[in-house]
Amino acid sequence: MIGSGIFMLPASLAVYGNISLLGWIISSVGAIFLAIIFGNLAKLLPNASGGPYAYTKVKLGHFSAFIVAWSYWISIWCANAAIVVALIGYLSVFFPILANNSVISIITAWFFIWLFSWINTKPIRIVGHIQLITTIFKITPILLIAFFGLFYANIHQISFDGELNFSTITAVTTLTFFAFLGMESATIPSSKVDNAETTVKRATIIGTVATVIIYSLSSVVIMSIIPPEKLTNSVAPFVDTASLFWGNSAKYIVAAGAVISTMGALNGWILIQGQIPMAAAQDKLFPSIFGKLNEYGAPSSGIIISSIFISLLITLNYFKGLVSVFTFMITLSALSVITPYLFSIISYGIILVNNSRKEFAKKIIIPLITLCFLTLIIIGCEFEVVVYGLLLLLAGIPFYIWLKKKHHL
Repeated sequence: MIGSGIFMLPASLAVYGNISLLGWIISSVGAIFLAIIFGNLAKLLPNASGGPYAYTKVKLGHFSAFIVAWSYWISIWCANAAIVVALIGYLSVFFPILANNSVISIITAWFFIWLFSWINTKPIRIVGHIQLITTIFKITPILLIAFFGLFYANIHQISFDGELNFSTITAVTTLTFFAFLGMESATIPSSKVDNAETTVKRATIIGTVATVIIYSLSSVVIMSIIPPEKLTNSVAPFVDTASLFWGNSAKYIVAAGAVISTMGALNGWILIQGQIPMAAAQDKLFPSIFGKLNEYGAPSSGIIISSIFISLLITLNYFKGLVSVFTFMITLSALSVITPYLFSIISYGIILVNNSRKEFAKKIIIPLITLCFLTLIIIGCEFEVVVYGLLLLLAGIPFYIWLKKKHHL
Protein backbone atom coordinates (compact mmCIF):
# COMPACT_ATOMS: atom_id res chain seq x y z
CA MET A 1 0.00 0.00 0.00
CA ILE A 2 2.65 2.52 0.99
CA GLY A 3 4.29 3.46 -2.27
CA SER A 4 3.79 6.65 -4.25
CA GLY A 5 0.19 7.65 -3.51
CA ILE A 6 0.80 9.24 -0.14
CA PHE A 7 3.80 11.20 -1.45
CA MET A 8 1.75 13.08 -4.07
CA LEU A 9 -1.79 13.00 -2.67
CA PRO A 10 -1.45 16.10 -0.43
CA ALA A 11 -0.99 18.17 -3.61
CA SER A 12 -3.97 16.56 -5.35
CA LEU A 13 -6.14 17.10 -2.26
CA ALA A 14 -5.01 20.64 -1.41
CA VAL A 15 -7.79 22.29 -3.41
CA TYR A 16 -10.38 20.57 -1.19
CA GLY A 17 -8.86 21.73 2.11
CA ASN A 18 -10.36 20.20 5.25
CA ILE A 19 -12.93 18.26 3.24
CA SER A 20 -10.06 15.97 2.18
CA LEU A 21 -9.78 14.90 5.83
CA LEU A 22 -13.34 13.64 5.58
CA GLY A 23 -12.25 11.74 2.46
CA TRP A 24 -9.44 10.10 4.44
CA ILE A 25 -11.91 9.03 7.13
CA ILE A 26 -14.37 7.49 4.66
CA SER A 27 -11.72 5.77 2.56
CA SER A 28 -9.99 4.48 5.71
CA VAL A 29 -13.20 2.87 6.95
CA GLY A 30 -13.84 1.43 3.49
CA ALA A 31 -10.28 0.08 3.30
CA ILE A 32 -10.56 -1.56 6.72
CA PHE A 33 -13.87 -3.20 5.76
CA LEU A 34 -12.31 -4.47 2.53
CA ALA A 35 -9.35 -5.77 4.52
CA ILE A 36 -11.74 -7.67 6.79
CA ILE A 37 -13.47 -9.21 3.77
CA PHE A 38 -10.19 -10.23 2.12
CA GLY A 39 -8.92 -11.55 5.44
CA ASN A 40 -12.04 -13.68 5.83
CA LEU A 41 -11.77 -14.92 2.24
CA ALA A 42 -8.19 -15.96 2.92
CA LYS A 43 -9.40 -17.87 5.97
CA LEU A 44 -12.30 -19.52 4.13
CA LEU A 45 -10.30 -20.33 0.97
CA PRO A 46 -6.68 -20.66 2.17
CA ASN A 47 -5.60 -22.70 -0.85
CA ALA A 48 -6.99 -20.30 -3.46
CA SER A 49 -3.78 -18.62 -4.56
CA GLY A 50 -4.31 -15.47 -6.62
CA GLY A 51 -6.37 -13.20 -4.40
CA PRO A 52 -9.46 -11.62 -6.04
CA TYR A 53 -8.88 -13.55 -9.27
CA ALA A 54 -8.80 -16.91 -7.49
CA TYR A 55 -11.82 -16.18 -5.27
CA THR A 56 -13.87 -15.10 -8.27
CA LYS A 57 -12.89 -18.13 -10.33
CA VAL A 58 -13.87 -20.52 -7.53
CA LYS A 59 -17.31 -19.00 -6.92
CA LEU A 60 -18.34 -17.19 -10.10
CA GLY A 61 -16.70 -19.04 -12.98
CA HIS A 62 -14.47 -18.30 -15.95
CA PHE A 63 -16.03 -15.14 -17.39
CA SER A 64 -16.12 -13.31 -14.06
CA ALA A 65 -12.55 -14.46 -13.35
CA PHE A 66 -11.44 -13.07 -16.73
CA ILE A 67 -13.11 -9.71 -16.01
CA VAL A 68 -11.35 -9.58 -12.64
CA ALA A 69 -7.95 -10.45 -14.13
CA TRP A 70 -8.42 -7.94 -16.95
CA SER A 71 -9.55 -5.12 -14.62
CA TYR A 72 -6.83 -5.89 -12.10
CA TRP A 73 -4.22 -5.84 -14.83
CA ILE A 74 -5.48 -2.46 -16.09
CA SER A 75 -5.44 -1.09 -12.55
CA ILE A 76 -1.84 -2.22 -12.08
CA TRP A 77 -0.38 -0.53 -15.13
CA CYS A 78 -2.40 2.63 -14.46
CA ALA A 79 -1.03 2.60 -10.90
CA ASN A 80 2.49 2.10 -12.24
CA ALA A 81 2.02 5.15 -14.47
CA ALA A 82 1.06 7.17 -11.37
CA ILE A 83 4.05 5.80 -9.45
CA VAL A 84 6.42 6.92 -12.21
CA VAL A 85 4.88 10.40 -12.16
CA ALA A 86 5.45 10.62 -8.39
CA LEU A 87 9.01 9.36 -8.85
CA ILE A 88 9.74 12.11 -11.38
CA GLY A 89 8.19 14.70 -9.07
CA TYR A 90 10.50 13.87 -6.19
CA LEU A 91 13.50 13.42 -8.47
CA SER A 92 12.94 17.01 -9.61
CA VAL A 93 14.22 18.13 -6.19
CA PHE A 94 17.67 17.06 -7.38
CA PHE A 95 17.08 17.88 -11.06
CA PRO A 96 14.71 20.90 -11.25
CA ILE A 97 14.42 20.67 -15.04
CA LEU A 98 12.15 17.66 -14.57
CA ALA A 99 9.49 19.91 -13.07
CA ASN A 100 9.57 22.35 -15.99
CA ASN A 101 10.32 20.33 -19.12
CA SER A 102 7.68 17.76 -20.10
CA VAL A 103 9.80 16.16 -22.83
CA ILE A 104 12.70 15.44 -20.51
CA SER A 105 10.26 14.26 -17.84
CA ILE A 106 8.70 11.77 -20.27
CA ILE A 107 12.09 10.44 -21.37
CA THR A 108 13.14 10.04 -17.73
CA ALA A 109 9.86 8.26 -16.95
CA TRP A 110 10.46 5.88 -19.85
CA PHE A 111 13.95 5.17 -18.50
CA PHE A 112 12.66 4.04 -15.09
CA ILE A 113 9.77 2.06 -16.55
CA TRP A 114 12.06 0.04 -18.75
CA LEU A 115 14.86 -0.21 -16.19
CA PHE A 116 12.59 -1.97 -13.70
CA SER A 117 10.90 -3.93 -16.47
CA TRP A 118 14.33 -5.25 -17.42
CA ILE A 119 15.15 -6.03 -13.78
CA ASN A 120 11.91 -8.00 -13.45
CA THR A 121 12.92 -10.24 -16.35
CA LYS A 122 15.93 -11.40 -14.32
CA PRO A 123 16.05 -14.04 -11.56
CA ILE A 124 13.53 -13.36 -8.80
CA ARG A 125 16.36 -13.09 -6.26
CA ILE A 126 17.51 -9.83 -7.85
CA VAL A 127 14.00 -8.40 -7.74
CA GLY A 128 13.70 -9.51 -4.11
CA HIS A 129 16.98 -7.88 -3.04
CA ILE A 130 15.98 -4.55 -4.61
CA GLN A 131 12.57 -4.74 -2.95
CA LEU A 132 14.11 -5.44 0.45
CA ILE A 133 16.44 -2.44 0.25
CA THR A 134 13.73 -0.01 -0.90
CA THR A 135 11.26 -1.27 1.71
CA ILE A 136 13.70 -0.47 4.51
CA PHE A 137 13.88 3.15 3.42
CA LYS A 138 10.39 3.88 2.13
CA ILE A 139 8.53 4.42 5.40
CA THR A 140 11.20 6.65 6.98
CA PRO A 141 10.28 10.00 5.33
CA ILE A 142 6.58 9.45 6.00
CA LEU A 143 7.14 8.71 9.68
CA LEU A 144 9.49 11.69 10.04
CA ILE A 145 6.86 14.05 8.68
CA ALA A 146 3.95 12.38 10.48
CA PHE A 147 5.37 12.35 13.99
CA PHE A 148 7.95 15.16 14.16
CA GLY A 149 5.71 17.41 12.08
CA LEU A 150 3.06 17.37 14.81
CA PHE A 151 5.23 19.83 16.78
CA TYR A 152 5.02 22.33 13.91
CA ALA A 153 1.43 21.75 12.82
CA ASN A 154 -1.05 24.63 12.70
CA ILE A 155 -4.51 23.09 12.38
CA HIS A 156 -6.01 26.50 11.54
CA GLN A 157 -4.01 26.41 8.30
CA ILE A 158 -6.45 23.78 6.96
CA SER A 159 -9.39 25.59 5.48
CA PHE A 160 -11.84 25.39 2.60
CA ASP A 161 -13.89 28.26 1.27
CA GLY A 162 -16.15 26.15 -0.91
CA GLU A 163 -19.38 24.35 -0.11
CA LEU A 164 -19.48 20.93 1.50
CA ASN A 165 -21.51 18.79 -0.87
CA PHE A 166 -21.84 15.24 -2.14
CA SER A 167 -19.68 15.91 -5.20
CA THR A 168 -16.63 17.05 -3.24
CA ILE A 169 -16.99 14.23 -0.71
CA THR A 170 -17.03 11.59 -3.45
CA ALA A 171 -14.08 13.25 -5.21
CA VAL A 172 -11.80 13.30 -2.15
CA THR A 173 -12.83 9.78 -1.14
CA THR A 174 -11.90 8.47 -4.59
CA LEU A 175 -8.49 10.19 -4.50
CA THR A 176 -7.59 9.03 -0.99
CA PHE A 177 -8.74 5.48 -1.70
CA PHE A 178 -5.92 5.08 -4.24
CA ALA A 179 -3.39 5.10 -1.42
CA PHE A 180 -4.91 1.89 -0.03
CA LEU A 181 -4.78 -0.12 -3.24
CA GLY A 182 -2.78 -3.26 -2.61
CA MET A 183 -4.45 -4.20 0.68
CA GLU A 184 -5.39 -7.50 -0.93
CA SER A 185 -1.81 -8.37 -1.90
CA ALA A 186 -1.27 -10.70 1.04
CA THR A 187 -4.05 -12.95 -0.27
CA ILE A 188 -2.37 -13.52 -3.64
CA PRO A 189 0.29 -16.04 -2.42
CA SER A 190 -1.90 -17.46 0.39
CA SER A 191 -1.42 -21.08 -0.70
CA LYS A 192 2.30 -20.69 0.01
CA VAL A 193 1.90 -19.12 3.46
CA ASP A 194 2.13 -21.13 6.66
CA ASN A 195 -1.13 -21.08 8.65
CA ALA A 196 -2.74 -18.98 5.91
CA GLU A 197 -6.13 -19.17 7.64
CA THR A 198 -4.88 -16.85 10.39
CA THR A 199 -1.63 -15.34 9.08
CA VAL A 200 -3.00 -13.73 5.92
CA LYS A 201 -6.09 -12.35 7.66
CA ARG A 202 -4.05 -10.89 10.50
CA ALA A 203 -1.47 -9.37 8.14
CA THR A 204 -4.14 -7.83 5.92
CA ILE A 205 -6.15 -6.20 8.70
CA ILE A 206 -3.25 -5.05 10.90
CA GLY A 207 -1.35 -3.76 7.88
CA THR A 208 -4.33 -1.74 6.70
CA VAL A 209 -5.01 -0.21 10.13
CA ALA A 210 -1.32 0.74 10.53
CA THR A 211 -1.37 2.35 7.10
CA VAL A 212 -4.49 4.33 7.98
CA ILE A 213 -2.71 5.82 11.02
CA ILE A 214 0.44 6.73 9.07
CA TYR A 215 -1.49 8.26 6.17
CA SER A 216 -3.84 10.29 8.34
CA LEU A 217 -1.11 11.80 10.49
CA SER A 218 1.18 12.73 7.61
CA SER A 219 -1.64 14.28 5.55
CA VAL A 220 -2.90 16.42 8.44
CA VAL A 221 0.63 17.63 9.19
CA ILE A 222 1.39 18.63 5.60
CA MET A 223 -1.94 20.40 5.11
CA SER A 224 -1.51 22.26 8.39
CA ILE A 225 1.96 23.54 7.48
CA ILE A 226 1.89 24.40 3.76
CA PRO A 227 -0.66 27.00 2.57
CA PRO A 228 -3.30 25.50 0.21
CA GLU A 229 -2.36 27.73 -2.73
CA LYS A 230 1.26 26.54 -2.54
CA LEU A 231 0.42 22.91 -1.82
CA THR A 232 -1.80 22.67 -4.90
CA ASN A 233 1.20 23.33 -7.16
CA SER A 234 3.72 21.29 -5.18
CA VAL A 235 5.35 18.38 -7.03
CA ALA A 236 6.93 17.08 -3.81
CA PRO A 237 4.74 17.94 -0.75
CA PHE A 238 6.78 15.96 1.78
CA VAL A 239 9.98 17.67 0.67
CA ASP A 240 8.43 21.14 0.88
CA THR A 241 7.17 20.37 4.39
CA ALA A 242 10.52 19.04 5.62
CA SER A 243 12.40 22.08 4.32
CA LEU A 244 10.06 24.43 6.22
CA PHE A 245 10.87 23.12 9.68
CA TRP A 246 14.24 21.38 9.24
CA GLY A 247 15.94 23.64 6.74
CA ASN A 248 16.96 23.27 3.13
CA SER A 249 19.24 20.26 3.65
CA ALA A 250 16.43 18.16 5.14
CA LYS A 251 14.43 18.25 1.93
CA TYR A 252 17.12 16.28 0.13
CA ILE A 253 17.00 13.52 2.73
CA VAL A 254 13.21 13.27 2.52
CA ALA A 255 13.30 13.49 -1.28
CA ALA A 256 15.86 10.68 -1.43
CA GLY A 257 13.64 8.53 0.76
CA ALA A 258 10.63 9.28 -1.43
CA VAL A 259 12.57 8.48 -4.61
CA ILE A 260 13.71 5.14 -3.16
CA SER A 261 10.17 4.40 -2.00
CA THR A 262 8.62 5.07 -5.40
CA MET A 263 11.35 3.00 -7.06
CA GLY A 264 10.52 0.13 -4.72
CA ALA A 265 6.81 0.50 -5.43
CA LEU A 266 7.46 0.52 -9.18
CA ASN A 267 9.69 -2.53 -8.91
CA GLY A 268 7.10 -4.48 -6.89
CA TRP A 269 4.10 -3.56 -9.02
CA ILE A 270 5.92 -4.34 -12.28
CA LEU A 271 6.48 -7.77 -10.78
CA ILE A 272 2.72 -8.05 -10.13
CA GLN A 273 1.83 -6.73 -13.60
CA GLY A 274 3.55 -9.79 -14.99
CA GLN A 275 2.28 -12.30 -12.43
CA ILE A 276 -1.49 -11.60 -12.58
CA PRO A 277 -1.90 -12.03 -16.38
CA MET A 278 0.52 -14.97 -16.24
CA ALA A 279 -1.78 -16.77 -13.77
CA ALA A 280 -4.79 -16.05 -15.98
CA ALA A 281 -2.92 -17.20 -19.10
CA GLN A 282 -2.03 -20.48 -17.41
CA ASP A 283 -5.76 -20.96 -16.82
CA LYS A 284 -6.34 -20.11 -20.51
CA LEU A 285 -8.20 -16.93 -19.56
CA PHE A 286 -5.56 -14.58 -21.01
CA PRO A 287 -3.66 -14.75 -24.32
CA SER A 288 -0.92 -17.37 -24.09
CA ILE A 289 1.84 -14.81 -24.68
CA PHE A 290 1.30 -13.56 -21.11
CA GLY A 291 2.07 -17.04 -19.78
CA LYS A 292 5.38 -17.44 -21.61
CA LEU A 293 8.39 -17.59 -19.28
CA ASN A 294 11.98 -16.72 -20.09
CA GLU A 295 15.08 -18.63 -18.99
CA TYR A 296 14.77 -17.18 -15.47
CA GLY A 297 11.13 -18.18 -15.07
CA ALA A 298 9.89 -14.59 -15.45
CA PRO A 299 6.84 -13.69 -17.63
CA SER A 300 8.95 -11.29 -19.70
CA SER A 301 6.47 -10.95 -22.59
CA GLY A 302 3.66 -9.94 -20.23
CA ILE A 303 5.92 -7.42 -18.49
CA ILE A 304 6.97 -5.87 -21.79
CA ILE A 305 3.39 -5.57 -23.07
CA SER A 306 2.24 -3.95 -19.82
CA SER A 307 5.16 -1.52 -19.82
CA ILE A 308 4.34 -0.44 -23.37
CA PHE A 309 0.86 0.54 -22.15
CA ILE A 310 2.38 2.43 -19.21
CA SER A 311 4.69 4.36 -21.54
CA LEU A 312 1.82 5.26 -23.88
CA LEU A 313 -0.47 6.32 -21.03
CA ILE A 314 2.17 8.63 -19.58
CA THR A 315 3.04 10.11 -22.97
CA LEU A 316 -0.59 10.85 -23.85
CA ASN A 317 -1.36 12.59 -20.55
CA TYR A 318 1.91 14.09 -19.31
CA PHE A 319 1.44 17.49 -20.91
CA LYS A 320 -1.47 18.17 -18.55
CA GLY A 321 1.04 18.87 -15.78
CA LEU A 322 2.58 16.68 -13.09
CA VAL A 323 -0.16 16.95 -10.45
CA SER A 324 -2.97 16.74 -13.01
CA VAL A 325 -1.61 13.62 -14.67
CA PHE A 326 -1.00 11.97 -11.29
CA THR A 327 -4.59 12.70 -10.25
CA PHE A 328 -5.90 11.27 -13.53
CA MET A 329 -3.80 8.09 -13.25
CA ILE A 330 -4.75 7.30 -9.67
CA THR A 331 -8.45 7.89 -10.34
CA LEU A 332 -8.35 5.55 -13.37
CA SER A 333 -6.46 2.96 -11.33
CA ALA A 334 -8.92 3.19 -8.42
CA LEU A 335 -11.86 2.85 -10.81
CA SER A 336 -10.33 -0.20 -12.54
CA VAL A 337 -9.68 -2.05 -9.29
CA ILE A 338 -13.30 -1.63 -8.21
CA THR A 339 -14.34 -4.57 -10.41
CA PRO A 340 -12.06 -7.14 -8.70
CA TYR A 341 -13.19 -5.81 -5.32
CA LEU A 342 -16.88 -6.05 -6.29
CA PHE A 343 -16.55 -9.63 -7.52
CA SER A 344 -14.62 -10.57 -4.38
CA ILE A 345 -17.42 -9.21 -2.19
CA ILE A 346 -20.01 -11.12 -4.23
CA SER A 347 -17.95 -14.31 -3.88
CA TYR A 348 -17.75 -13.69 -0.14
CA GLY A 349 -21.53 -13.25 0.01
CA ILE A 350 -22.06 -16.58 -1.78
CA ILE A 351 -19.80 -18.31 0.74
CA LEU A 352 -21.73 -16.74 3.63
CA VAL A 353 -25.04 -17.97 2.22
CA ASN A 354 -23.74 -21.50 1.76
CA ASN A 355 -21.82 -21.77 5.03
CA SER A 356 -23.92 -20.00 7.64
CA ARG A 357 -27.51 -19.27 6.68
CA LYS A 358 -28.51 -18.62 10.28
CA GLU A 359 -25.86 -15.93 10.80
CA PHE A 360 -26.09 -14.55 7.26
CA ALA A 361 -28.04 -11.42 8.24
CA LYS A 362 -25.40 -10.43 10.79
CA LYS A 363 -22.36 -11.25 8.65
CA ILE A 364 -23.65 -9.59 5.49
CA ILE A 365 -23.64 -6.09 7.06
CA ILE A 366 -19.95 -5.37 6.36
CA PRO A 367 -20.14 -6.54 2.70
CA LEU A 368 -23.23 -4.37 2.13
CA ILE A 369 -21.57 -1.29 3.63
CA THR A 370 -18.47 -1.98 1.54
CA LEU A 371 -20.57 -2.22 -1.62
CA CYS A 372 -22.01 1.22 -0.82
CA PHE A 373 -18.48 2.53 -0.31
CA LEU A 374 -17.32 1.21 -3.70
CA THR A 375 -20.37 2.80 -5.32
CA LEU A 376 -19.26 6.09 -3.77
CA ILE A 377 -15.82 5.65 -5.36
CA ILE A 378 -17.36 5.11 -8.80
CA ILE A 379 -19.52 8.24 -8.41
CA GLY A 380 -16.43 10.21 -7.38
CA CYS A 381 -14.63 9.50 -10.65
CA GLU A 382 -14.75 12.22 -13.30
CA PHE A 383 -16.71 11.53 -16.49
CA GLU A 384 -13.52 11.32 -18.58
CA VAL A 385 -12.07 8.71 -16.23
CA VAL A 386 -15.28 6.65 -16.26
CA VAL A 387 -15.27 6.68 -20.07
CA TYR A 388 -11.62 5.57 -20.18
CA GLY A 389 -12.31 2.87 -17.60
CA LEU A 390 -15.40 1.58 -19.40
CA LEU A 391 -13.62 1.48 -22.77
CA LEU A 392 -10.65 -0.38 -21.26
CA LEU A 393 -12.99 -2.88 -19.61
CA LEU A 394 -15.03 -3.46 -22.79
CA ALA A 395 -11.81 -3.88 -24.78
CA GLY A 396 -11.27 -7.16 -22.94
CA ILE A 397 -14.55 -8.76 -24.05
CA PRO A 398 -13.35 -9.66 -27.61
CA PHE A 399 -10.30 -11.34 -26.08
CA TYR A 400 -12.51 -13.47 -23.84
CA ILE A 401 -14.78 -14.48 -26.75
CA TRP A 402 -11.71 -15.46 -28.77
CA LEU A 403 -10.20 -17.40 -25.86
CA LYS A 404 -13.51 -19.14 -25.14
CA LYS A 405 -13.75 -20.38 -28.74
CA LYS A 406 -10.09 -21.36 -28.83
CA HIS A 407 -10.04 -23.31 -25.56
CA HIS A 408 -13.73 -24.35 -25.45
CA LEU A 409 -14.22 -22.79 -22.02
